[in-house]
Amino acid sequence: MNEAFVARVEQELEGIQSAGLFKKERIITSEQGAEIMVNGKKVLNFCANNYLGLSSHPKVIEAAHHTIDTHGYGMSSVRFICGTQDIHKQLEQKISDFLGTEDTILYVAAFDANGGVFEPLFGPEDAIISDALNHASIIDGVRLCKAKRLRYEHNDMADLEARLKESADSRSRIIVTDGSFSMDGTIAQLDRICELADKYDAIVMIDESHSSGFLGKTGRGTHEYRGVMGRIDIITGTLGKALGGASGGFTSGRKEIIELLRQRSRPYLFSNTMAPSIVGGSIAVLDMLTATTELRDRLEYNTKYFRKKMTEAGFDIRPGDHPIVPIMLYEATVAQEFASKLLDENIYVIGFFFPVVAKGQARIRVQLSAAHKQEHLDQAIAAFTKVGKQLGVIK
Repeated sequence: MNEAFVARVEQELEGIQSAGLFKKERIITSEQGAEIMVNGKKVLNFCANNYLGLSSHPKVIEAAHHTIDTHGYGMSSVRFICGTQDIHKQLEQKISDFLGTEDTILYVAAFDANGGVFEPLFGPEDAIISDALNHASIIDGVRLCKAKRLRYEHNDMADLEARLKESADSRSRIIVTDGSFSMDGTIAQLDRICELADKYDAIVMIDESHSSGFLGKTGRGTHEYRGVMGRIDIITGTLGKALGGASGGFTSGRKEIIELLRQRSRPYLFSNTMAPSIVGGSIAVLDMLTATTELRDRLEYNTKYFRKKMTEAGFDIRPGDHPIVPIMLYEATVAQEFASKLLDENIYVIGFFFPVVAKGQARIRVQLSAAHKQEHLDQAIAAFTKVGKQLGVIK
C-alpha cells in the first residue's frame, strides 16, 4: 500500500470535514416509505425521490416477485448478446406509449442513459447547448462527446438564444435541459425552448428523472405540463424515482435515434441488462399510472398544502409547483444543524451544500410524496417551525 497516497486522501477528507461539507449516511432498517426506521426509531421521511409512494407498493412488489418466478434473477449478459427478454421489449413499448414517443432504449441507470446519448449522435461539427444547472450525468455525458459545448444561464431564454446564434455554423445543435431541476424544483420553460429550437433549427432533449409520472395533467412529464408533447426529440429519465424507485433508466424518442443508440451507445453495449424483477415491477407501475391519476393528484395536493403553510410560517422557499421544495438556509453549517435537530423531532431530511449546490446556497430539500398523509405534513410543518425559531431562521 502506498502510504503517501493514503495520507494525501486522508488530508483531503479532513479538509472536507473541517469545512462542514462532510456527508454522513444514515442507516435505514425498513422499507422505503413515508415512515421509515432510522437509528432504531420511526421517523417521517421527507427526502426521498419516492414521489408517488410506489417504492414499496404491494402491486409493484407482487409484480417483481412474479417476474423472478417467470424470468429469473438476472441476465448475466448485455442486450445484444443474450440479454434481451420479451419483458424488456414490453417495458420499452409501455414507456414510449406513456411519453408519446416512437421507441425507447433501456439502461441500468439514468446516469448511463445521459452518459451514452451524446457521443453516438454528435461530433466535432455539432454543438451541445446545456443549461448551467443541468444534472451531473448530463455534464459527464457531454464531456464524453467531441461536439462543441456551450452553456446558457439557468432557465434564461435570452441567453439560450444568444448561444443558438453563436453556434449558427454547426451541423446540428441540441438544446439540453433537465425537465425539472433537482435542487431548486425549477420546471424548464419547454414551450419557449421549443419555439427557439424551431426558429434556429435545433434539437431538444430533456431529462425527466424528476418529472415522469407526476408532472402534467396525466403525469406524462414536463412536456405535458408545458403543452409541448410531440415536440421533444429526445427524452431521458429514470425508473428509480417516481416510477417505482428501484433502478434503471431510459432514452426515448424517434425510432431512428433510438436505433442508432442501440448500435453505438457504450453504456448499453457494455453493461449488463436491467434485472427482470425491476422490469416486471416497472411494467406494473406504468399500468397503474395509465389507469388512474389518483397518485399524482394526491401528490399535487400535498405539494400545494406544504408550500403554502411553510411560506406562511416565514421560510424562504423557492416558488413553484414542484414537490421538490427547497428551504433556503444559505450556510452549510446551518443546514447541517437544522437537519440534525429535525431528526430529533422525528423528521428525516438532509442538508444540501457545496459541491452539490453552489457555495452560499445551502438548503434543506424537502421532497413530498403521495404516500404522505395530512398528519405527516402537519407534523413536519410544526417541526420545521420549532427548529426554525430555535436557530433564528424565522421569527
